[in-house]
Amino acid sequence: MLRAGALILRYNLCMPRLRAPLGLGTLCLGLAMACTSMQRAVPPADPLRVPAPAPRDAFIRITPAEAGYSEAGLDSLRRALVEAGSESMLLLHDGKVFFEWGDIRQKRLVHSMRKPLLHALIGMASHRPCLALDATLASLGIDDSPLPLTDAEKQATVRQVLQSRSGVYHPAAAETDGMAAARPARGSHAPGSFFYYNNWDFNVAGALYERCTGQRIHEAFRTQIAEPLGMLDYRHQIIEMDGGELPIPLTADGIRSYERQHSQYPAYHFRLSAHDLALFGQLYLNHGRWRGRQLVPAAWIDAGTQPVSVINAQYGLAYGMLWDVLVPDPGEQRPAFYHTGLGVHMLGVYPSRRLVMVHRVNTEQEFRFTDASLNRIIRLMHRARLSSPPRADTLAVDGYAGKMPVLR
Repeated sequence: MLRAGALILRYNLCMPRLRAPLGLGTLCLGLAMACTSMQRAVPPADPLRVPAPAPRDAFIRITPAEAGYSEAGLDSLRRALVEAGSESMLLLHDGKVFFEWGDIRQKRLVHSMRKPLLHALIGMASHRPCLALDATLASLGIDDSPLPLTDAEKQATVRQVLQSRSGVYHPAAAETDGMAAARPARGSHAPGSFFYYNNWDFNVAGALYERCTGQRIHEAFRTQIAEPLGMLDYRHQIIEMDGGELPIPLTADGIRSYERQHSQYPAYHFRLSAHDLALFGQLYLNHGRWRGRQLVPAAWIDAGTQPVSVINAQYGLAYGMLWDVLVPDPGEQRPAFYHTGLGVHMLGVYPSRRLVMVHRVNTEQEFRFTDASLNRIIRLMHRARLSSPPRADTLAVDGYAGKMPVLR
């Protein structure tokens, strides 16, 4: 369940649909004018034109014009990144880089963007009976401690867990104070009847994968995703933590974070660079194919990136399975889908634009970037298109904002 403020922010991150109410459209227009005003107030001085480092990877570079974007529009985007306190950003068209800013090789915690990574791994093993979508927690032997599950909770299916509709409102690892306060009462909703963005579901999804395949998540990610895609910065340095203590070593690529006072199931965290996240986004834009191999089943990607829980029908905001999704317009074959982390990191995939977007912030120290800054950056990205802009734009926050503990 989204907090009201976060939902309003989701609205403001769009270029309003024609059916938007006048008041909201006026608000968005005001924000757009404010962005333009801020943009004009900053001269195109050299310090704002922070050059991207020389390519140190296998990406092909193309010009903005070749991707259908305005260089002047992307200059405005660069200035916004500097002003807001971003760390890096990458834009790919058909897998080729046409915009980069900052150090795209710097690894940072991906926060909630860990869910799409898990979606890919589960999809690769989805043919196994122990990951059958209609299997119940009871049939798979899932319980918890120190508080056990009820018989009713055990009737939740794997599908409902992946959709964050399990109806299990058990304390969980990597749950913020705000999430705990917003968590519905146990037994208040039957499995499948209600959407709540639920870390217990996400953690148990990881446990189901590990039980079924016999592989640890981070090792499977290394062999099945990072290596085939040619990720350059994932070194498979994995640590285990108990109690959610901070800070964590900056060399760690993955963290198994237990909070056994709440639940026996750990959260599975990743630290990835913008470069490597862009490769993952491109895999999904490619419908799971990579260099002639079908790594993730295309049908699985389609199932996960279709709207299941419509958060707001008027603005087309929805959740699928471990991905946020826009409700597609009539005739749109593949909707845009995305995930954010802390409301400031973002991986976005726009099939109709053949576009992958990655935005990163250094959230492993105090940071000034806000969810409103992400709003502005998305708007400027779309305004830089030479052709007509996409429909009401996507991507807002996942209900998190501000300077939260870095593992949340």
